[in-house]
Amino acid sequence: MLNFSVTFKSGIPIYEQVIYAVKKALVSGQLKAGDPFPSVRELSKELRINPNTVQKIIANLVQEKILETRPGIGSIISKRTPATLEKKQNLLDTEIEHLVVEAKQLSIKKSEIWEALQKHWEKG
Repeated sequence: MLNFSVTFKSGIPIYEQVIYAVKKALVSGQLKAGDPFPSVRELSKELRINPNTVQKIIANLVQEKILETRPGIGSIISKRTPATLEKKQNLLDTEIEHLVVEAKQLSIKKSEIWEALQKHWEKG
């Protein structure tokens, strides 16, 4: 049994959706530092996805320092380290620019964006 959930959506690569689900579970407290992470076989079977895709997911999570692999133990959730100012700025610039472009395309008001942001901030 997984201690996080994934809702697959078409048009988005599966590995990105699983990585996002893991990050969301971390933020919500479903996953905590030191928690075991499923093996390639377990995750592949549970989500019904290709083991190569699971390998890619785990490699990305290790690269982002969300997971650490320990010989003989398996993968566990890493302790969270504060993000660097550069990493924060890159995320904000990229994601907010994308949000603004999409919102303007759909004629969404700034107040509506702010309201949605506050709602998700409180929920997350």
